[in-house]
Amino acid sequence: MNSKIQIVVLLAFSTTLFLSACADEGLEKSGKVSEKVIIEEVLLAPVATKPENILFSYADTLEKATPAVVSVYTEKYETPYANRMPNGIPEIFRQFGFPVPDFYEDPNSNAREPDEKELRPYGAGSGVIVSDKGYIVTNHHVVHDQRGKPVDKIRIRLQDKREFEAELIGSDQKTDVAVLKIESASAIHPISVANSDQIRVGDVVFAIGNPLEVGITATQGIVSAMGRHSLGILGQGAYENFIQTDASINLGNSGGALIDAYGRLIGINTAIYSRTGGSIGIGFAIPVNIVLDVMKKLVEVGAVPRGLLGLTSQNISTDMAEAFGLESTDGALVTEVLKDSPAERAGIAHGDIIVQIGDSKILSFQDLRLKVSQMSPGTEVIVYLYREGVRMEISVILGNIEDSLAGTSDNGLLEGVRLRTLDSATREQLSAPKEISGVLVSDVDSNSPFARSILPNMILMEVNREAVSTPEEVWERLDQDKANRLYIWYRGSISYLVIKF
Repeated sequence: MNSKIQIVVLLAFSTTLFLSACADEGLEKSGKVSEKVIIEEVLLAPVATKPENILFSYADTLEKATPAVVSVYTEKYETPYANRMPNGIPEIFRQFGFPVPDFYEDPNSNAREPDEKELRPYGAGSGVIVSDKGYIVTNHHVVHDQRGKPVDKIRIRLQDKREFEAELIGSDQKTDVAVLKIESASAIHPISVANSDQIRVGDVVFAIGNPLEVGITATQGIVSAMGRHSLGILGQGAYENFIQTDASINLGNSGGALIDAYGRLIGINTAIYSRTGGSIGIGFAIPVNIVLDVMKKLVEVGAVPRGLLGLTSQNISTDMAEAFGLESTDGALVTEVLKDSPAERAGIAHGDIIVQIGDSKILSFQDLRLKVSQMSPGTEVIVYLYREGVRMEISVILGNIEDSLAGTSDNGLLEGVRLRTLDSATREQLSAPKEISGVLVSDVDSNSPFARSILPNMILMEVNREAVSTPEEVWERLDQDKANRLYIWYRGSISYLVIKF
């Protein structure tokens, strides 16, 4: 900077200081302004009003939606000493997902009989009122214990502190949705509902629930992703199609509301990814369209019947799209058609590429599976597919998925254990090596006598030294008069399992 410019800048700065000092001196002499008065004026200044049509606060949104969110408290009959160990040791089991062992005994409770039980607090979660008739949706895992059995008592606390005992109307483990109902509840506030198919990544959302039992709490975020699946959160055979959000979700938020910026329900919060148990900004919610579909079936028929095509499929890679002459990777490539299935009877063949079923576009094999599961057995639908580059329409009458999962032997062996043939899609989902073949354990009832030994996602490769590839072969090779050796693959490890009848 040259000397003339420096002189001008200094003169301007000096003049400013001089005028400012004169003004301050004049004001102080007049007694009109003091430091105390300035601070008071700042503290008492009114909050700036928001300009028309510009949203600076979501208070109105939350005031509309929050009264519909409730706290859910569960209780179970347990032995009197189950929760009375020093330092809360049994509670540690529960926090890490283990049932409290029955052998824990309180040394001060010797007067009680070992088989005597009392109703004790078990867990806490959240729920959402969706009907003025008292229907509440929450998660299946909120109202069931670690073994999958329903809790003995459910208590609902509204925002105004009123409490009601709730009835479990029905529950669906495959989507983690449960429906409760409270009676004689006047002045309840059902939430308004949006179409979850229309939400987009970047939409502003709020998660409302009762995290860590601190009380109904709202956190803000955005929709981070849509259609998250194959995460294994709900277990093998489940139907995952989550909304991902970075709105903070913590323990106790399960079953609570995920709402949009207008206060409308778009999902039910159900799970988080976390290494510590706290929120790291990766939370998942079940889309409300799925929740309402499951709720309708549970209320009307007490179960969730699901349609069945009877085929396995896989996603389409870029190379596959080129090889099959497709313009995109949308759709599901049929890899196997099960014998005597609705798909086989209708004429669907392996190599077909399904791009639409009914009015629903199919983007992936997970999408196809989900869409079919939401249709009722016996429904006649049109399947749109490509075969050798030619678009075709095939009419299919859907079967019932429960028929394919019946999995019980004629002599009643392996009671409560359901088996099915291992397909390529499941192999990929489980990350099982190609050399591993056998029969998949698709599900095990919680009250099955084998629930502690045979687990979902196990692959039975041999039964008594003989290879098996179908459920029928498993039943044939089991012997109820001796100890049976099962050669299994489970979570990356191969081992033997012995079972007796």
